[in-house]
Amino acid sequence: MKKNLKWLLLVSLTFMACNSDDEAVVIDSSDGAPLTAGTANFSKYVALGNSLTSGFSDGALFKRGQEGSYTNIMAQQFKLVGGGDFKIPYTNDNVGGLLFGGQVNPAFGPRLFFNGTAPVPVSGASTTEVFNAAVVAAGPYNNTGVPGAKSFHLLSPTYGAAAGLANGTANPYYVRFAPNGTTSVLAYAMSQTPTFFSLWIGNNDVLGYATSGGDGTNPITPATGAPGVGFDGTYNALVTTLTSAGAKGVVANIPYVTSIPFFKTVPYNPLTVSVLGSGNAAVGTATINALNAQLYGPLKDALAYLGVTNRIQLLSLTGGNPLLIKDESLTNLSAQLTAVFTPSLGAQTAAFYGAVFGQARQATAADLVLLTTQSAIGAAPTAANSGVGFAPPAPLNKFGITYPLQDKYVLIPTEIAELKVVTDAFNATISAAATAKGLAFVDANAIMDQIDKGGVVANNFTLASTFVTGGTFSLDGIHPSPRGYAFIANKFIEAINTKYGSNLKGVNVGNYQVLYPAVLP
Repeated sequence: MKKNLKWLLLVSLTFMACNSDDEAVVIDSSDGAPLTAGTANFSKYVALGNSLTSGFSDGALFKRGQEGSYTNIMAQQFKLVGGGDFKIPYTNDNVGGLLFGGQVNPAFGPRLFFNGTAPVPVSGASTTEVFNAAVVAAGPYNNTGVPGAKSFHLLSPTYGAAAGLANGTANPYYVRFAPNGTTSVLAYAMSQTPTFFSLWIGNNDVLGYATSGGDGTNPITPATGAPGVGFDGTYNALVTTLTSAGAKGVVANIPYVTSIPFFKTVPYNPLTVSVLGSGNAAVGTATINALNAQLYGPLKDALAYLGVTNRIQLLSLTGGNPLLIKDESLTNLSAQLTAVFTPSLGAQTAAFYGAVFGQARQATAADLVLLTTQSAIGAAPTAANSGVGFAPPAPLNKFGITYPLQDKYVLIPTEIAELKVVTDAFNATISAAATAKGLAFVDANAIMDQIDKGGVVANNFTLASTFVTGGTFSLDGIHPSPRGYAFIANKFIEAINTKYGSNLKGVNVGNYQVLYPAVLP
């Protein structure tokens, strides 16, 4: 089984010349009149948020990505109308990854680049140490974006405490620049007495659940509850505090996860004769015939005997065949299948088949296969990820083909619907807070929906959601590309102009790369 899907790339788009920050700044206004801040005061701008705010891209945080963050692009424009310096807790290199006491942590690896076939890690070792007193001493930093942060994390006084890294109550990206282990991100931002702020938070409150396939290991933040518990209480506490001294600001809502390529790139039906006939499987027609005779046929017949006809169909020699998945929303027919298979397979084997296929079905277009699932298709299940506590024997040892992909690999319709309901609730809270506090508002959900459904044109360039070639997203399928961040910055600036009467123009997105090359100076 092929472990990597093949990605197409327009090489001319990949390695566009990268202009310096100074070259990217546009000094003329949006209306041709002299530049003005309107009623906003940009002299002390602080940015709060998560990985998007920090400039995370290609699966890592690295210096060039931080330079190209939408917040840094905005700050460059603010400088033209009286904005002050915008300090960023820069990483040490363009490799990405983190060191913990000089040791590499595999959970924080290097950034990705496109090698012409697939996204792969860049070479080189990270030099960015989490425990670095010099970084703390060089603060405070205007960009307080913390990759991985959920809304309630910004209120936690121990989110920057090194002692909390072991139990997950702290975040190494914040530990690296936090002034101490008792200051929340919000308190850190407020200590700088901001005159203007940006807040884009809440994405991870739903995204974590989605990127874990809705398996429950990364639950969605409740939509309602007290500050630090429910999203509404938390978000309103954030905005109330940020505006308490008269600061103005801009906030953005949360896009549906279904608009990003992480969930829309791997097809639900990638199993073809050529795929089944390579790697871990035997050859072509013989393989499909054998699978139909030994697995799909008996399963289909057993389910039909039980009155269920829509879960399993025979594989076809033409076109794509759907992945075999587990759907926990289905009625569990383990006991019934065990009873049907016992006469022919014996009690022990029949019980195993019942346990494995009791909630199995073939995927449909309504399912979303995670980008990271591509490496699991055709791989052998292990005791840790099989769902039955042990590695299944051949021939039931090929994920998605002879063994159902488990919950964490696929978003099923019930999970997708749950995500939409919660995102809508979060977005209603954000919109209401923006209205109540008189803040500029960016409808990121609508913007990403446009990008996903046909793309948008900016500076004569089309931005779409297609993985690798679309121009909007980086190689992790979640975070923006350099051009995507520039486009987002412009949308924030448009909202600021509309709300506060400023006339900042923004930047030309054509001056920003689509993808970073393997080597960055």
